[in-house]
Amino acid sequence: MSRWPRILVACAGLMGAAGVALAALAAHAADASRLGPASSMLLFHASAVLATVALAGRGAVHGRIGLISATGFVVASVLFAGDLFMRHFTGERLFPFAAPIGGNLLIVSWLSLTVCALWPRRG
Repeated sequence: MSRWPRILVACAGLMGAAGVALAALAAHAADASRLGPASSMLLFHASAVLATVALAGRGAVHGRIGLISATGFVVASVLFAGDLFMRHFTGERLFPFAAPIGGNLLIVSWLSLTVCALWPRRG
């Protein structure tokens, strides 16, 4: 496995760990309504990153587009969950429109995964 897929798998591991930690915080903290969605976004998309990297590595989807999709899942999930995390703990946003940008990037990443599944492989 080359470097970028390994980095994506490591990011998925960090996303999973952060997602579990946020789920625990959401279960025990007062008024943690933002932490549950942040946890879900990280956990769900950590699995999507792992699956996409595996599919790209096996040649089941177009490799380069698949890795772009997986990268989008990482960046978008961090933006979305990071914004909710910041709002919960500091009352401030990560930056204006971080969560909507993350959400839209997730949609684009899922659509690019669709494209890479349909894109013909060469050779």
